[in-house]
Amino acid sequence: MAERGAAGTAFFVGDVGLDKYFTVERWPGVADKAGMEASASYVGGMIANAAAVHAGLGGATEFISLLNTGALTERMCHDLAAHGVGTSHMLHDETVPDPLNLIFLVGGEHVVLYAETGQAPMLLGPATMEALKSPGYLYTTLARAKRLSDGARAGADVLAELRSHGRRAIFDLDVDGFSMVDGELLRDAEVVIMNKIGFGHSFGGQDAQAVNEWILSHGVRAVVRTLSAEGAEIYDGKTVQHVPGHQVPVVDVTGAGDTFGGALVHALSDGEALADAVAFAVAAASRAVTIQGPRGGVASRSMIEEYHAGRMAGTQQLAG
Repeated sequence: MAERGAAGTAFFVGDVGLDKYFTVERWPGVADKAGMEASASYVGGMIANAAAVHAGLGGATEFISLLNTGALTERMCHDLAAHGVGTSHMLHDETVPDPLNLIFLVGGEHVVLYAETGQAPMLLGPATMEALKSPGYLYTTLARAKRLSDGARAGADVLAELRSHGRRAIFDLDVDGFSMVDGELLRDAEVVIMNKIGFGHSFGGQDAQAVNEWILSHGVRAVVRTLSAEGAEIYDGKTVQHVPGHQVPVVDVTGAGDTFGGALVHALSDGEALADAVAFAVAAASRAVTIQGPRGGVASRSMIEEYHAGRMAGTQQLAG
């Protein structure tokens, strides 16, 4: 195993926003209505949550987004700093609206409505590009990767430049997945993560051979399909490996996928084998859903390892 921290600073490029929670009796249809109860508000956002989890595990962490310079931005940056996440490379544009996410908890699941914040290019300055041109992980989404620019290059060309300096990309595709026109952006990625919905959008089914052929043709190390309580599947271009999950009481699934991603980056940075890193990430995500709030997955490495050991011991006792 590599020395901890040897992989350098991990950069998380993506969204941060204010998550406002509501509990809903049932999810209404069109022209319908249902009662709801307002709950707490948290600083969240998919990639920001993952960054906070990574920092909580002890990883050197930087976060980049495109924000205005208003009061909400100040609050969000303060929250990230309190979680050990650096924001010295943050990008600013006064025309960008405040990012707001409305999260409705219903029937053990959640529905998220988010405010669109535009598609303005994310122009990375010389200092930021220099910091990124070093070994380490870059955790982002397709939507953000498309917007990256250093003035001379954009999108896939920026990623290729960073990759040539040892920066390894991990993509969180969540429910959206990807279309075949996104192939160049995903080329040579270290890991592409998506849940069951995103996997269906991307590959149209569960044909392992088709997924592995796509991996080989695009130079991707692995595709990881998260399966909620069932764990995750790892496609490596040749085989499919199932990593079992944990049955836990669900309080809030918001941020579970983000916790998985942040924990995976940390474990891979520590030099762990992919299957072991995914098992660690599954344990971290399982623990996260037992806590309300998008940052419920923030924990120390020892806390997750103890949680994982406890869950595995319980499973063995049931099996015996």
